[in-house]
Amino acid sequence: MFIFRHKLLFFSFLLAMLFIAGSDFAFAQAYIAQRKTINYEKRQYNAGTQNWKIRQDAQKRIYFANNEGVLVFDGASWQLFPLPNRTIVRSLEFGSDKKLYVGGQDEIGYFSPGKNGSLVFTSLKHLIPKSDQVFSDLWDIVSYGNDVFFRSNDKLFKYSNGKITVYHSRSWLFLGCYQDKLLAHDEQKGLLEYVNGGWQPYIDKKDLPNGFYITSISKYSTPFSLVTTAKDGIFLLSGKTLRSFKLSGLGIDNHQHFSAAVALNDGTYLLSTFLNGVYQVDRTGAVIENIAKKEGLQNIFVRSMYTDANHNVWLGLDNGIDFIAYNNAVKHISPDIFKDGGGYATALYHNKLYFALSNGIYQVPITDMGDLSYVKNNFKVAAEGQTWNIAAVGGHLLAGRDDGLFEVGDGKISPIYNSTGFWIFQQLTGKLGVPMIAAGNYYGVRLFENKGASLADKGNLGTYYESARFLQVDENNVVWTSHPYRGIYRLDPETKQVKNYTNEQGLPSPLNNFVFKVKGRIVIATEKGIYEYDAGTDRFKPSKAFKTIFGTRGIRYLNEDATGNIWFVEGKSLGVVDYSASPTIINFPELNNRILSGFENVYPIDAENIFVGSENGFYHINYAKYKQNIQPLTVYIRNVRSGSDTDSLLFGGYNNNISNANNEAGTDALDLGYEFNSLHFEYSSPVFEEQSNVEYSYLLKGFDKGWSEWSKKSEKDYTNLPARKYVFEVKARNHNKESGVTAYTFVINPPWYQTVWAYGLYSLIFAGIFYLLYQMQERRHTLKQQRGLQLQRQKSDEEQRQLAYQHQLELERSEKELANLRSEKLLAEVEFKTSELASSALNLVQQKEFLTKVKEELLRLQKSGTDTVEVKEIKKIQRMLTEEDKLNEQWQQFSIHFDRVHAGFLSLLKDRYPTINQQELKLCAYLIMNLSSKEIAQLMAISVRGVEVSRYRLRKKLQIPTEMNLFEFLFNIQRELMK
Repeated sequence: MFIFRHKLLFFSFLLAMLFIAGSDFAFAQAYIAQRKTINYEKRQYNAGTQNWKIRQDAQKRIYFANNEGVLVFDGASWQLFPLPNRTIVRSLEFGSDKKLYVGGQDEIGYFSPGKNGSLVFTSLKHLIPKSDQVFSDLWDIVSYGNDVFFRSNDKLFKYSNGKITVYHSRSWLFLGCYQDKLLAHDEQKGLLEYVNGGWQPYIDKKDLPNGFYITSISKYSTPFSLVTTAKDGIFLLSGKTLRSFKLSGLGIDNHQHFSAAVALNDGTYLLSTFLNGVYQVDRTGAVIENIAKKEGLQNIFVRSMYTDANHNVWLGLDNGIDFIAYNNAVKHISPDIFKDGGGYATALYHNKLYFALSNGIYQVPITDMGDLSYVKNNFKVAAEGQTWNIAAVGGHLLAGRDDGLFEVGDGKISPIYNSTGFWIFQQLTGKLGVPMIAAGNYYGVRLFENKGASLADKGNLGTYYESARFLQVDENNVVWTSHPYRGIYRLDPETKQVKNYTNEQGLPSPLNNFVFKVKGRIVIATEKGIYEYDAGTDRFKPSKAFKTIFGTRGIRYLNEDATGNIWFVEGKSLGVVDYSASPTIINFPELNNRILSGFENVYPIDAENIFVGSENGFYHINYAKYKQNIQPLTVYIRNVRSGSDTDSLLFGGYNNNISNANNEAGTDALDLGYEFNSLHFEYSSPVFEEQSNVEYSYLLKGFDKGWSEWSKKSEKDYTNLPARKYVFEVKARNHNKESGVTAYTFVINPPWYQTVWAYGLYSLIFAGIFYLLYQMQERRHTLKQQRGLQLQRQKSDEEQRQLAYQHQLELERSEKELANLRSEKLLAEVEFKTSELASSALNLVQQKEFLTKVKEELLRLQKSGTDTVEVKEIKKIQRMLTEEDKLNEQWQQFSIHFDRVHAGFLSLLKDRYPTINQQELKLCAYLIMNLSSKEIAQLMAISVRGVEVSRYRLRKKLQIPTEMNLFEFLFNIQRELMK
């Protein structure tokens, strides 16, 4: 049966889709004004696409039964709380115990705040008998008295006094309340009523339409309730009587799938559907409006509907969530016929409402002078083209256009003067009481005599030829006009005189001055406040009456309504000074940055109808309703987190129970360790229409000196807070109305080294230090006594020491004499060795000279030219060579003497540098002896150039840096040996 029902729904879905395809463009905007609709897409709330049920708690947070869990919205942020088994949540409800009851497949329970204020799920599944713990989705949850009922397809669960009772059926189709009764729809038995713990027949199945399937029951009137069905239309239920409630208008299909019904506070009803969005109907069933995509919905498949505490409507869609500001007193007027034109002026004339836009003049008939935003959208074009102004003046409806001055009739305009463009028109009285009209235009002010049926041109007023977009007439019929760059002008129709007023006549500046008439007198809106004309001094001065209200604020526009309220524009913001009691300023943040800057226009008809020109069409303000809707704001702390590495959640935003209006974020002060001395606070005010205009101010008692400046930022960080008790307070404001203060109290405990135990330990340490100091002082005293005794001993020993000292001196003198003798002996030995070295060196020099002679002798023999050499010559050379063999022995002897004198210099050099050869050792020895290159060349039997080459090779082998001298390097080694 369940599968059959869904096939039936799918079939009706296809029929309705065919209906929509043929009639989508038949639906037009019903009223001239359109409510604000806010679309929340899946990517914004970051959860499942489908939203099945909607509820609101006492703090005005909105809860959605979503495919991925319970979705919560506080106006600023979204939170998702999934079920433990991650199944779809199709229904939710607050019980009498303020807990939020939810369920999914094979799961049932409730959400309530945990110890840290975060929502925690508590399962009740263990209370169900094991044989019934497997069940399908819970489609309906109803709080009835102190009990909570849950409906799945084949089971009803009753949770009461900690127990769960199960009621079985082949198919439970619906569960809900009717008046003060709890009804359930059993597909086999019909409509049943819960009585004394059981289910009794209420309307038998045979008395219900065939295939009857209830989707919702909602209150209609005291004896009646509206019943919506899946395919049989709408019914009225009274007692046990069910009768059809036929809908008519806009070609509505009475047999489409209606998902829910809600009553609006204006006496009408909303009916949501699966295929056609939402219908608004009156009490007779006549369709007033079909709200679908064209009216701002993002999806026409509406699964759930809910009216919140502010009487605005939330829609749970098949893909997304929509918010419709049904109770909002500010609505936008921009029907398709306006073609997105900018709105300049509005006029009510002969039961018609006229709108002047940048692309033409449009009119719509008025049949009822209630809230004109509900005027039927029957616009027609009166004229095309740029129109600056439209106003009823002296029995004529005049239009100031770019191409002239025109009179507006029914659907047409007639030219009056078209030599230049016109801005504004005001009545005045001419000579002998002749009614006149002063019309400000591009090149001055033109006068027209009002002859009743027509207007007669009387020419330009005086010699004023500047643009006159701002124009007013005072009680003396003097015309005042302002130029945004040249100051204020006074034009006298009698004398034709023109006088200019700038900063020299009291104005703060010749720039940005705008003339208006309020409270019966001419005033100038300047960049420094409101100014008035003083006829006695012929100068302008600050207005005392308005200074207390506006101060020195830069006002750009002023207009007084019939009740004496003053509407004004400051910058790009609209406000009103309400005089119903003491003068109070009320702002309209909904229109911030939406007013047509430079061409501001407010047209107040009555308290229910204020029209404001905007960049795109107009806005309608029901001011009486707007004031009623200004309710005290609430603000609550959304969460508190520690700024430590763990980033732990300290408070989740929920008090002891979810649906608790108390703004105190926890009653007991939370104790925090010193490592949690950096905190992050987030706060919010559940304003859904204009959240962007809510401002916040905060104060941390114990740290901040005063309340912070107002800011749109909804979070605050504190770092490195000292150890003490704190109270974080936050408040919100909108429309210049402030909320109450929400507080969160916490204590940051000192670090361990600042605790009582630490201070006790410090006391013990200090006491120990003092005791040690005392002991040290005692020791000093004892030591002092001991020193006294020692001094006495020292006196007795002093003489002995003196004798010993004298004896020691004598010994030292004898030792010094011995040392001097040894030194002299050593010096003599060194000098002897040095002389030996010098002698050896000289011998070497002589030997080298000898070898040179041998070489020369051999060369002589070679050059003699004789083939034979005499024996005596050969013997002579042999003797010389025999002496040469002794050279090596002499070098060995020289090196031994050299090492003795120079502390083993050559031995150390050879140890450190094993690759050094005998010739290079000789070079090192000669260098240490400070011989010249020429002397070294002779000793080594090489040229002076060869000595330089040998020095270069020696540097490379010893790896001496280029910046160091070779002699200095060798001398450092010798000095090292001497040490």
